[in-house]
Amino acid sequence: MGRRILIVGGVAGGASVAARARRLDESAEIIMFEKGPHVSFSNCCLPNHLSGVIENSENLVLMNPTQFKKQYNIEARVNSEVIKIDREEKTIEVKDLKTGEEYKETYDILVLSPGASPIVPPIEGVDLPHVFTIRNVVDIDRLNRYIQSGKVKDIAVIGGGFIGVEVAENLKLSDAGFNVTLVEALDQIMAPFDYDMAQILHKEMMDHGVDLILGDGVAKVKEDHIELASGKKVPAQAVVMAIGVRPEITLAKESGLAIGETGGILVDHNYQTSDRNIYAVGDAIEVYHKLTHSKTRLALAGPAQRQARAAADHMYRIPHRNTGVIGSSCVKIFDINAASTGFNEKTAKKAGIQYDFVYIIPGDKVGLMPGNSPLHLKLLFEVPTGKIIGAQAIGKGDAVKRIDVIATMIMMDGTLEDLKELELCYAPAFSTAKDPVNHAALVALNILNGVYKQVPVSKVRELVEKNAFIVDVRERAEYEVGHLRNAVNIPLSELRERVDEIPKDIPVYLHCRSSQRSYNALMALQHMGFENVYNISGSYLGICCYEYFNDQVTGREKIVTEYNFN
Repeated sequence: MGRRILIVGGVAGGASVAARARRLDESAEIIMFEKGPHVSFSNCCLPNHLSGVIENSENLVLMNPTQFKKQYNIEARVNSEVIKIDREEKTIEVKDLKTGEEYKETYDILVLSPGASPIVPPIEGVDLPHVFTIRNVVDIDRLNRYIQSGKVKDIAVIGGGFIGVEVAENLKLSDAGFNVTLVEALDQIMAPFDYDMAQILHKEMMDHGVDLILGDGVAKVKEDHIELASGKKVPAQAVVMAIGVRPEITLAKESGLAIGETGGILVDHNYQTSDRNIYAVGDAIEVYHKLTHSKTRLALAGPAQRQARAAADHMYRIPHRNTGVIGSSCVKIFDINAASTGFNEKTAKKAGIQYDFVYIIPGDKVGLMPGNSPLHLKLLFEVPTGKIIGAQAIGKGDAVKRIDVIATMIMMDGTLEDLKELELCYAPAFSTAKDPVNHAALVALNILNGVYKQVPVSKVRELVEKNAFIVDVRERAEYEVGHLRNAVNIPLSELRERVDEIPKDIPVYLHCRSSQRSYNALMALQHMGFENVYNISGSYLGICCYEYFNDQVTGREKIVTEYNFN
């Protein structure tokens, strides 16, 4: 008889450990214990059940205990909660949640993959029957049955992270015609994105009918509404708490295993805990961040599966190189795709990194091709090394592919020069000959090397209100459709004939639609002796995307005559 491997928890972490261990050892006895009724399900697809994209909640279940036994000879015990670990005796105590029976099992190796649980704030009304959290198939099925009962018209989603945003989106996509409000205490949704990029996401949610309330937290839950910290009341016959998750560490803590500085289970580079006979993987552990060189927590399925394989390999003396995490993630919000990797500005500042960034809006494919659309791409790099440290991309096209490329560069310690020279696939239906990531590297090298100066879209309102000298180099017809209130229109095609209209004794700020023509204008002006000239990063398209949401919710005066998002 081979070794006995017991695994607490299934899904991405536990089930992957079990499957890998079986491939490495046919003689091992492998038993998984899952507190819920499903040991393997697609937790990332849970919100899609609310829209009907996944009609039957049972389709979210990937494998059942019978399939595990027949296909892998792995025993999966559902409705079975591990309530105690005796490390000296190398036993666990298990409670059958259906019968109430408690029993012990011995192990040679124990793996903890308990995951993370939803955070529920200690406020009035959170225990009411119309308040829900989402962690598993049972949760999403219960929520869906409740809101489809005919008694619900208004739904409040609390929290603007991945789960909250995807739940709000899918509720709005439902045929039931729900009024959906998303409440986020911070000033933006989707923390992996910087504030400037998040404005594009805010606009997308607003455009699709989600009532987005930012900078205001939930204070009370009532029978038919919620009350916010500001005192505002929001109608809600159903409330979904999606504030975030915390690692499930109770079992590990009670058994005396070391807990890390971030509150996750402490593991080494092989995912062994402070007890060499116990491993831990997934959302419950803390991991090493490649860029910050410190510990962090990362609740993502991809890293959990890699951790699971590494842990199983180590059990059988197969070496593993732990490269750390960088936090690559993506999300679909209605008609746009958004992805990020590595540092954003907030995290780079927190880590004390000297950095700069570029924001470009190239086409995601050749402009003549059907379905081409702008791709908003922000690239962060270290100064003065030019090392790539982060990126964010948003658009209707393939934003994820671009971030995957940059994530690969970050994992390989790539620089702007490396990204500039990267050879990528091209055909008009898929990209442009100079892919957006190559384009971003070229622009970033110009900034790093001091070829020209730029200002971000976040500073444009201030420039307009101070009546700075702004030159719009788009053609006259474009300018007439919509422009900055105080911008002077000197098209690139007329620049050389009208250069005398541009002052040399004050700063001059240039923009076009997406900063490419204004870059050409700026370079021409510099060659003509102009020194105090700046390109507005993102230009008119970026300005409109940045300003729109706050203009709508605050009613402030616009700095543009008309928005243009094309």
